[in-house]
Amino acid sequence: MAINTDKNSYTVIFAIIMVVVVGSLLAGFASGLKPMIKANEKYEKQQNILYAMGVNNNQGANDVEFISTDKVEAEFNTYIKKQLVIQGDKVTEDDEAYLIDLKKEETKAKDDSYERRLPLFVAEKDGKEIYIMPVRGKGLWDAIWGFVAVDKSMTIQGVYYDHKGETPGLGAEIKQRYFMDDFTGEKFLNGDAFKGIDVSKSNNDPKNTDTSDNQVDALAGATITGTGVATMLKKDVKMYVPYFQSLNK
Repeated sequence: MAINTDKNSYTVIFAIIMVVVVGSLLAGFASGLKPMIKANEKYEKQQNILYAMGVNNNQGANDVEFISTDKVEAEFNTYIKKQLVIQGDKVTEDDEAYLIDLKKEETKAKDDSYERRLPLFVAEKDGKEIYIMPVRGKGLWDAIWGFVAVDKSMTIQGVYYDHKGETPGLGAEIKQRYFMDDFTGEKFLNGDAFKGIDVSKSNNDPKNTDTSDNQVDALAGATITGTGVATMLKKDVKMYVPYFQSLNK
């Protein structure tokens, strides 16, 4: 018996079958790709951490080139000597500290009874111990984040910043060398007091020759994004100060 394809019931049944079939295929693809997605997320974080501490493939003055994904895990394991999790007064080693979700931790910390977990990566480069902290904040349009590498005195050795939706040519410039490199040499501490780093329109130090002023030059036309970077650094890096104070006793 021939099927009457003009009936509304045929259209509805056909649509339901297609939704089920396509949905099953997409779910299958997503499940199959999940390990690859997780691996790519891991490699990206490792690349960012290494970049902040100065391990990268930069050649030109304006390059922002990461260690390639086929080499990054080996390089990460070479340079990163310890992964720590700081939670209140307790400091523990955790080989998967880089997987801690800062956004989720910040949300949990809204409950006063919860002590936020802070990942910290202890690295060694050229015989010098370097500490890398992840940071996360808010730009003009959406999230901004990054990694900040410091020595024991909390003097910046390098940074890496990224964003989700800042304006191209303006706020998106936070991930360009000319902005990120300005932070190197700046100090978070003024004596024993935490000061943070301001992104200032009135800094008037485009070559960043003064690294004792707790300031870097702002990005033209990106005041809110620059303020977001400064706020992010003050908010997140400040939480690590007790740990560094314990190192310097």
